[in-house]
Amino acid sequence: MPKGEVHPQALNLLRSLHYPTDGLRSKSWEEFSGPEAPKLDFVFTVCDNAAAEVCPIWPGQPMTAHWGVPDPAAAQGSPAEIGAAFADTYRMLNSRISLFMNLPLASLDRLSLQRRLDDIGHRRDTSQKA
Repeated sequence: MPKGEVHPQALNLLRSLHYPTDGLRSKSWEEFSGPEAPKLDFVFTVCDNAAAEVCPIWPGQPMTAHWGVPDPAAAQGSPAEIGAAFADTYRMLNSRISLFMNLPLASLDRLSLQRRLDDIGHRRDTSQKA
């Protein structure tokens, strides 16, 4: 469930990596399911607990995959430990997005592409701390 705001630590991390953060907000999936919603080609769920939840039927039947990562907003400890949780989550997602961006989309049939998307979500991120 979206909280309506972006976690301050996520904003700090994004700013430190020189990403623009103006206007960022959390969004409900309902924003992407109506007739006025943008067309989606791919949908990736990332919450560790989302794999057990019922996901909506997306308009246009985009490819979907679950790329679960630990929720850094649930991290506890010192500010440095919480910052490290956000950085680890960023590294995991950045690695998976890089793999996705390098897939030969034009040469993969739908079934092969789905298998590759699922594999990306199940891979152990080597940049992740042990």
